[in-house]
Amino acid sequence: MYRTALRNVLAHKGRLLMTALAVMLGTAFVAGTMIFSDTFGKAMEDSNSKSYSDVSVQIVDRAAGSGASAREKSEKSTATLTDATVQQLAALPGTAGARGVVSGFTGVADRSGDLIGQAWTAKGANFAPGPDGRDARYPMAEGQGPKTAKEIALDRKTADKGGYKVGDTVRVASNGPVVEARLTGIFTTDDPVVNTGGTLTLFDRGTAQQLLLEPGRYSSIVLTAKPGTTEDALLAQAQQKLPTGQQIHVETGQQLKADDQKMIASGTDGMRTMLLAFAGISLFVGIFIIANTFTMLVAQRTKELALLRAIGASRKQVTLSVLIEALAIGMGSAVAGLVAGVGIGAGMQSLIGALGSDMPSGSLVIKPLTVVVTLVVGVLVTVLSALLPALRAARIAPVAAMSSGDQPSSQKSLVVRNAIGSLGAAGGVALIAFGASTGNGDGRMPVALGAFLTLVSVFVLLPLLSRPVIALLGPVLARLAGTPGKLARRNAVRNPRRTASTAAALTIGLTLVSGLTVIGASVGGALDKAVTSAMKADYVISAANHMGLSAKVPAEIAKAPGVTASSPLTTVYWELNGTPKSITGLNADTFDKVVAVELTSGSTAGFGKGQILVDANVAKKNNVTAGSTMTVTYPDESTGQVTVGGVYEASEMLGPVMMANAEIAKHDPEPYISDILVKGADGATGSLKQALKDATGANPVIEIKSKQDVRDDFSQIITFALNMMYGLLAMSVIVAILGVVNTLAMSVFERKREIGMLRAIGLDRGGIKRMVRLESVVISVFGAGIGLLLGCFIAWAINGTLKSSMAGLTTVLPFGQLLLFLALAGLVGLVAAIWPARRASKLDILESIKTD
Repeated sequence: MYRTALRNVLAHKGRLLMTALAVMLGTAFVAGTMIFSDTFGKAMEDSNSKSYSDVSVQIVDRAAGSGASAREKSEKSTATLTDATVQQLAALPGTAGARGVVSGFTGVADRSGDLIGQAWTAKGANFAPGPDGRDARYPMAEGQGPKTAKEIALDRKTADKGGYKVGDTVRVASNGPVVEARLTGIFTTDDPVVNTGGTLTLFDRGTAQQLLLEPGRYSSIVLTAKPGTTEDALLAQAQQKLPTGQQIHVETGQQLKADDQKMIASGTDGMRTMLLAFAGISLFVGIFIIANTFTMLVAQRTKELALLRAIGASRKQVTLSVLIEALAIGMGSAVAGLVAGVGIGAGMQSLIGALGSDMPSGSLVIKPLTVVVTLVVGVLVTVLSALLPALRAARIAPVAAMSSGDQPSSQKSLVVRNAIGSLGAAGGVALIAFGASTGNGDGRMPVALGAFLTLVSVFVLLPLLSRPVIALLGPVLARLAGTPGKLARRNAVRNPRRTASTAAALTIGLTLVSGLTVIGASVGGALDKAVTSAMKADYVISAANHMGLSAKVPAEIAKAPGVTASSPLTTVYWELNGTPKSITGLNADTFDKVVAVELTSGSTAGFGKGQILVDANVAKKNNVTAGSTMTVTYPDESTGQVTVGGVYEASEMLGPVMMANAEIAKHDPEPYISDILVKGADGATGSLKQALKDATGANPVIEIKSKQDVRDDFSQIITFALNMMYGLLAMSVIVAILGVVNTLAMSVFERKREIGMLRAIGLDRGGIKRMVRLESVVISVFGAGIGLLLGCFIAWAINGTLKSSMAGLTTVLPFGQLLLFLALAGLVGLVAAIWPARRASKLDILESIKTD
């Protein structure tokens, strides 16, 4: 029996090719994901570990973070790191060296005045030379380190990107005015910020402290231990000399490395999980192909298996023979998938480098776990998928050797299947509807469970659905293709289970693709409405690093040529009725010119007279309306009463509460300025934008965006996310295509006699080709159509759970894209049928008719 099973694999290798490819692609995705994540994680760990090569102990002042103003830093903690602290630590018995470090945000402009790189990876630090004038942390490849306030040094990658050489004038900025400095040196470094595509600017110590912190203050101090002194021993010595305070944090170099490795592992685990989820989808699609293939093979070998039973083979032996075939295919495909996975891992690593992300790279890491998981997954998926067909094979009676054709399913089995599918679908839809009705995150689990139950139930019901749905296409096919069209429709509904299994693979892919598309369109529309619907202004000015703007910028903007109205958008956090609230401040005199609020009650007339505006959510929660009063607690702990002037629809841009800037200034003279809204005399023009840029001193870290620019930013983010998802789902779509090809090819072999008879009674080769192609298109469109409907329904439910966190969210159906997906599914069916149709048209008439 075992030899027979292995011979069957070789005898049907052509018919099993697509099945093997499906398993190979799925396991290759798994192997490639694990290899890439392991390689990427190892490269990141190696890169980060180099930055701690001279660190025995690091002391960090958390209050000196680059995201706070000098006033905020001084209020947070009086326990700062100063020159005196550095000297005390340098004098410790176990200290070989102590270096004060200043660190903070610093953007570098290219020659056109634009920011080099991304704002969140732009860093500034101090050049800390030793007695020899060199800083071992930043060795100079050209020139020398900065010594005065008008000198800087740049890392090699940043200098190359900006086209700078030693002696050039470079414009840099932190959170203050632009600084024009001479480039005195270009250095190399293993700093992780630079290795991951960021920029690093070095100042002399005094300038770095002035720009990034405050004079005489360090953000951290790095200690190097003397030979024979352990890191723990040096840490214990340092703790005795450090000022007390929760903002002072001390760690050894080994602890820092361990923390970084833990953080990197967490990030790569998240990436690996996401990629493996899509690999799992591909394998899930492959299950339908494998099960369909073995079901058809068993049906085609009815006589052979019945004869084996007749000559003494037991049911167990027949079952094992089919499973051994699956085992052989699974093992061979998994090995091939592992080899292909190595290539995928290397390709993904090369792709990251080609995209210019400057991420660290290293040699491929292939762990034993990757090999084991890939082989086990490939074998298990194949064997488990073939289990049901194997059990069916064992039930073939010996008497079947005297007949031919498929063993028909009993009416009872179809009734049971449809009943189970209907109950499951009803339960799934009920769960989805319940989850969507909650309107918040509590409904996400019911929606997820309901979506899974509905998807599985739809697979069970696909044979029942195939007949009436495909029957609707009958008149269209007959009119477009005549007899081949009629035959194609009949072939598609002849074996509903086979049609359903083939279509199910595409149903999965289109459910996910259409669901993502609808969610993306809905969220994009809601974000656009939330951000831009309340914006009357022509331009919004903000810091590229999402930090606060200088208090001097609003006045400079207001004086720019072409500006008719402007207002800083400030933010403070005060208590309203005992609950901390974010309060947005705007200038009362320009309020109606730069923003548009959709009032549900009250008016904006009292906005400049101490009254506040609250959104509908705050009004409902506090049971207030226009004319009501609320208790406000100010930063100095004093309290007062404010009148609600009006209630407006919630807006992401305007926040939950609005108050005039003049009123805010009475209690907080230096509020956080997040944006500046600007209205121009002639709208959003190039000249106005240039005037605004000039007013900011052409600061590279200040962004000036029109309403359309804001829309485009959100659109790009959503488009990028969708394209990434589409790319990851592409593998499952390819596997689904292989399933269509495989089913059609085996169906052609199964219907050789029928095709021969059609040829004999006058259907030409072209007609045979059209028949097979149309059958493929019908099955593909059927599966895709069910997937589109299911995806849109699930997307509607998911949107329902997001309504509480995203104001104005409604389900948007991008009909153009959805119809395009349906058309592409038809094209997929057409392409998938090319080889089977060609094969069918070339069958010899006489040989086909005499086929037994």
